[in-house]
Parts: sequence; C-alpha cells; structure tokens
Amino acid sequence: MVSNGKGSASLKIIGFLLFLLPAMHASAQGADAQGPLLTFDKREHRAMPDIGNVPRIRFLTTLDFPPFEFLDGEGRLSGFNVDLARELCDTLQVTAKCQIQALPFDELQTALENRSGDAVIAGIGVTPELRAKFDFSRPYLQLSARFLSLKKTAGEPITPMKLAASKVGVVKDTAHQSMLKAYFPNVNPQLFDDRPAMLKALKSGEIDTAFGEGLALAFWSASGEAGNCCAFRGGPYYSGDFLGEGMTIMTRSGEPLAAAFDHGLLELARNGKLNELFIKYFPPGLY
Repeated sequence: MVSNGKGSASLKIIGFLLFLLPAMHASAQGADAQGPLLTFDKREHRAMPDIGNVPRIRFLTTLDFPPFEFLDGEGRLSGFNVDLARELCDTLQVTAKCQIQALPFDELQTALENRSGDAVIAGIGVTPELRAKFDFSRPYLQLSARFLSLKKTAGEPITPMKLAASKVGVVKDTAHQSMLKAYFPNVNPQLFDDRPAMLKALKSGEIDTAFGEGLALAFWSASGEAGNCCAFRGGPYYSGDFLGEGMTIMTRSGEPLAAAFDHGLLELARNGKLNELFIKYFPPGLY
C-alpha cells in the first residue's frame, strides 16, 4: 500500500491473511514482544502544539490493507492504524472532534488536498516529492527485511560465507532484491516473479532461504499454508534507502497536526499503549 515505486510491494500485505488475525492475537498475547521499533527516544520532550482552533480531525484510511485497515466480521472499520488514530485522539483529548473515514487508496492524497480530510493514516510512502507538499509525523513503525529459512537451517548465523553457500530466493525487481545485492554482494539469489512463488519454493525445499518484507513473511510463516516449515534467521534489517522511512501520518503542510501527532505518539510509546496495539495485531518475533 506504500506508493513509493519499488518499495510499494514490500508493504502490501496479502489479503487472505486477514483470517489469521484472531490466531495471531491469541499467540502474541503470551509473547514477550518488543513492539514497534520507534525512531525516537521515549525519554525526550515534545511540546504539545496548540490545536484548540482545529474544528475537527478527519482521519482518512483504506479498507483493504490488513492488519492495518480492514472491515471486521461485523463490518466495522478495524485495524492497527484505525486503533492508533483513536488512541491518538484520546491522548490528545480531542476525541469528540475525531472522525475516521475509509476511501480508495488512490483517492487519499486528493481528498487531503481538497480538505475532505485532515490526516492520512494508510501507509503512504514518504518521498521527496510528497515532503514538498505535505507534512508527516515521525514514523511509528519501521519496515524491516528478514531472512526466512527452512527450520533445519534457521538456527545457523547469517554470514556472507553461509549465505553464499545457500539457495536464497528474492522477488525480482523489488527493493528487497536491491537491498540483498547491496548488503550481501556475494549471494547469487534465485529470482521469483512474486512472493507466493518464492514461498512455495521455500516450503518445497527448492530454496532454503527467502529474503523479503518482514511483516508479510511473519504472517505467512505462522499460517497453516506454511505448515510450520520455516523460521526467521538473523535480522531484522533496516534501510531508509531501500525500505523507506516507515509508517507515518500525512497532513497538510503548515498545519499543527503532524507535530501534535508526534506528541501523541511519544505519549503512547511511554505509557505502553503503542506496544499493546503492536501485540494485538502483529505476530510475535517480528522484531
């Protein structure tokens, strides 16, 4: 759902994984999850800007990006980003002013520009072009790349020598292919047209390791489709150059909302609610 070229596929979560969320929630509750890797220090001070003159805060999001945004079994708008928007409104004490509306992804930017909404919380990738037109909150969730290996090799360390001797798969023409080449130039990967083909090859043993978007690999490896075949190996790996800045909230330029959201995110990180949301929606071991 990120709209930043090659990185777009890295954040797109496969729709059929939505049915896994209840199981993920149950298993994650018992895990000692580290939560989202924040890009700021929880001990710092962030002044709360004055948003008393803001008449309302209309969050814009989508419907087809689980576990970030989706319709639950009763048709209610749900997901990590939806709950985060609600928590921000409570923390900033503006709940009565807040609304959340879902639109098609390709209409979000126009709606924000036309003042049909005030903040986009939907995984839009930050680019220099967008920064020239909009403001962004700090990232509240960084994207990671991970190696997923067959369990017989998952315990082995990640070293250039071991990877060079492994059959490593990656989806071609993606940020992850470029990242793998830059970080591990001695690896001669097997290229796949898409993630399902790569994961099928991993499960069958055609390859012993796959490299890709950590969140998608975590959901797949915990699913029945994977058949308990695989586990993370090493990592996680981060790169702003290849994977972007992470999940942010986009607002119109020159308005106080982005700074207010920074203040709210800091408070949610301090009181543990941001981590609680992470545990609720994401599988254990992701970070």
